[in-house]
Amino acid sequence: MSYHAKLIKGGKIVIPAQLRRELGFKEGDSLVFESDGKRLVLKSREVMLRDIRSKVKTGLSKPVSVETYLQEKWAEAESE
Repeated sequence: MSYHAKLIKGGKIVIPAQLRRELGFKEGDSLVFESDGKRLVLKSREVMLRDIRSKVKTGLSKPVSVETYLQEKWAEAESE
């Protein structure tokens, strides 16, 4: 299904109510935007962390704590 929204003053976007309900987004939730240069993906912070944990578990050749990995990724994101 397609939804439409308008970018308003200050770069704000209102997510349509039906889509918020479908995705389980609630007021005050932390959301994460990801871009591949052509598309924008919006995820809840919880989904993003779950995805990262899954990638860490499958992609590491040596043990490392998830907390350390996440701290590194958050530091990278803040420097961008």
